[in-house]
Parts: sequence; C-alpha cells; structure tokens
Amino acid sequence: MMQENIFIEPFAERLTELREQKGVSAREMSLAIGQAHTFIHGIEQKRNFPQMLNFFYICEYLGVTPKEFFDYGQRTPAVDNDLYAEIQKLDAKSKEYYMNMIRETNKRPK
Repeated sequence: MMQENIFIEPFAERLTELREQKGVSAREMSLAIGQAHTFIHGIEQKRNFPQMLNFFYICEYLGVTPKEFFDYGQRTPAVDNDLYAEIQKLDAKSKEYYMNMIRETNKRPK
C-alpha cells in the first residue's frame, strides 16, 4: 500500500494543476469524459486511480499527451502546445520577430 502512494500523490497533484489551468471544475471534467460527477474529485483526493483508458481520456480532455502529463517540469503543456501550433502558422519573418521578442523578454531580470 505504501508504494502506491508514491504514484498516486504526484498524479493527483498534476491532474489538479492541469485541470485548473484549463479552468474547469472537477465535476465538469468528469462529466465531459463520460464519468460520474465525482470521478475526477476522487482521483484528486487520492481515493481513486484511473484505469488506463480513462487516463487517455483525461489527457485528451486536458490537451496533453501522456508523456506531457508525467513531465512534471513542464508546467503548462497545453499552453505550450497551443503556442507552438500558432507559431507554425506564421511566416518566416514573423517567426523571427517573435523569437527576438521572446529572447529579449527572457533576458530581463525576474
């Protein structure tokens, strides 16, 4: 039982983090993926753990891959994916402009 907690706690925290970034309630997300209204809340409270298929539904709903879900260092994977998709639509000159702006922004002291 102790070994399970090693996986459940970070999973629950990551799920909560990504769900909140999406701006939806646990109830809303549960219903959107075809589950009982308490499904996501139960996972976030570490009472339940999803089966593999439900995990894939969770990832799809959140707009992340399973790899991105478990990449705890990547704080905003859905936003990163959206940003990348928008960048791909730009012409070369615009990409260079925004790249320079991002580089300058990143140089600023925090």
